[in-house]
Amino acid sequence: MDQRIINLYDDFTHGGISRRRFLDRLSEIAGSTAAALALLPLLQNDYARAAMVAPDDARLAIDMVTYDAYGTPISGYLVRLRDKGKRPAVIVIHENRGLNPHIKDVARRLALEGFLAYAVDMLSPLGGTPTDENEGRQMIGSLDAAETARRIAAAVPFLEKHSGSTGKVGAVGFCWGGAMVNRVAVLAPDLKAAVAYYGAQVPAAQVESIRAALLLHYAGLDKRVNAGIDAYRAALEANNKQFTMHVYPDVNHAFNNDTGSRYDKAAADLAWSRTIAFLKKQLS
Repeated sequence: MDQRIINLYDDFTHGGISRRRFLDRLSEIAGSTAAALALLPLLQNDYARAAMVAPDDARLAIDMVTYDAYGTPISGYLVRLRDKGKRPAVIVIHENRGLNPHIKDVARRLALEGFLAYAVDMLSPLGGTPTDENEGRQMIGSLDAAETARRIAAAVPFLEKHSGSTGKVGAVGFCWGGAMVNRVAVLAPDLKAAVAYYGAQVPAAQVESIRAALLLHYAGLDKRVNAGIDAYRAALEANNKQFTMHVYPDVNHAFNNDTGSRYDKAAADLAWSRTIAFLKKQLS
């Protein structure tokens, strides 16, 4: 697909332009309104192909569980293997559409790797993630980022004390959730490991507070997020933080999301293998 269209869609999905401006510009690039409308389904996530692990996989125990975040109940999708053993916990933080079928599938993948996976729904205070992803994106945009990060950080002690947890907690997030992973790493000193997929970085002045080991995945074509890489790397090095950073060349933001047009299987598979190895090492 024309990279101009990918860049335009990225700008739209992250609030850079209105839906009307997006459609007008898409029509200009595509050559007509009809062509633009034909392209739309190719750009939007197709959740029918989301499940690498079936929602009814007999190996898994799945529950919707709520924790208290400083007086605000936050709901989440808790997944684990059916045996009664304890396992390391991983908070899964969604993109800017909320807790959708793709992120639930990511949680199930983590559970099959031996983790207690907990995919939070940070739209819980607004009634939960809607089925309309455009509505979900607007709702995400209305959240206070600092307060939301604080609420996610409250999941760390919740999972430390969970009966199915070893007490060691990590986090993985994507896009908006990747930015939240960086914020939570600042706020939660007990977080052991943090994996951010193409997530906006925190200011250099906040890096000193990070205690978790970091694994940072970036897309080579993602100019918007990548603009902050150099300053973040310099701050992490200056503060002697434990981090590993990978930039995947010639792929777009959201390359891990196998339900969307920017998915790149080779990069996604490599990043995922690195993520699992990192979490197993840091949470063992």
